[in-house]
Amino acid sequence: MTVIKNVIWKIRKYYTRFKNHISKRRVKIEDKIHFKLELPTFGRALLYLAPALILLAIFTFYPIFNSFILVIYRGYKLSDGTISGYSLFGNFTQIINSAGFIKPMQGYPTSVITNTLLLVFLTVPLSVILSLIIAVALNSIKPLKNLFTTIFFLPYVTNTIAIGLVFAYMFSGNFGLVNQFLGLFGIAPVTWIDRGASYWSAFTVLFVYTIWDSLAFKIMVFLSAIQGIDRQYYQAADIDATPKGRVFRRITVPLLSPMIFYIVITSVIGAFKTYSSVVAIFGDTAAPAGAQYNLKTIVFYIYDYINNTAPGNLSLAAAASIILFLIILVFTLLQMYVGKKRVHY
Repeated sequence: MTVIKNVIWKIRKYYTRFKNHISKRRVKIEDKIHFKLELPTFGRALLYLAPALILLAIFTFYPIFNSFILVIYRGYKLSDGTISGYSLFGNFTQIINSAGFIKPMQGYPTSVITNTLLLVFLTVPLSVILSLIIAVALNSIKPLKNLFTTIFFLPYVTNTIAIGLVFAYMFSGNFGLVNQFLGLFGIAPVTWIDRGASYWSAFTVLFVYTIWDSLAFKIMVFLSAIQGIDRQYYQAADIDATPKGRVFRRITVPLLSPMIFYIVITSVIGAFKTYSSVVAIFGDTAAPAGAQYNLKTIVFYIYDYINNTAPGNLSLAAAASIILFLIILVFTLLQMYVGKKRVHY
């Protein structure tokens, strides 16, 4: 027994020594690997951002860079890549002077720029105000709050084309729900988007659709921002018996000003890029049947050139897209300048 016990103790002793040796070697190897893989903060940040940066480079930065190359080509053919010459400002001049871009076409009341600016200046302020009021109301109610929040968020996860088709049905002249509702008050049916519809009737449908479609995202952003406001401000207002309207103007709006600023900037950019809503309601012509006008936006105008494979049209589309980029940039810089004085961080 003594011999067996000594053998077991020797085996255990050698095993412990071997285990400690392996542990020390592993620590040394891990230290070396950690030393080799350790990167500076900037390098680690680039490593983490690499997937997003690669996607942005492929689908955002490269198309922008390519547009600046295409815009100097004359008579560019996409099929074989041939060009007829170069021109630094020729495509820009052709776009600006083309009928229907800035100046209305013969017999048309508006142009592409007019339609786009009307959408921007009419839909953005109203949608921001409505979404802010709805967000405040949703934050105030307790029963069925989640239900109403879900209902207002539904447009954000619904296909734009599908919603546009529903709106086209609702504003149909013969059996549309809107005309049926107006008939309850003795109002004659209005030709909204059918043959014979006036410009302002058709624009009203697009105007209502654009506002309704943009409310969901704004409401969610404002609602989350309101819920992040310190309750002490409202408690102090309650102690002083401050009217609700004054609380809204003096507490809610100033504390939400950074979020309002963000929403206004993104809304202006989104309104300038309006396209799918026009297609969903009016189709490829961007107008009711037989109309002597259209509701084309700048992006719609760009797609007209892209879809037309005639030589040089892709360069003209690139020129129009750069003009749109510059317009959005100017409006964004103006908003940034105003925001410095009006936004409270």
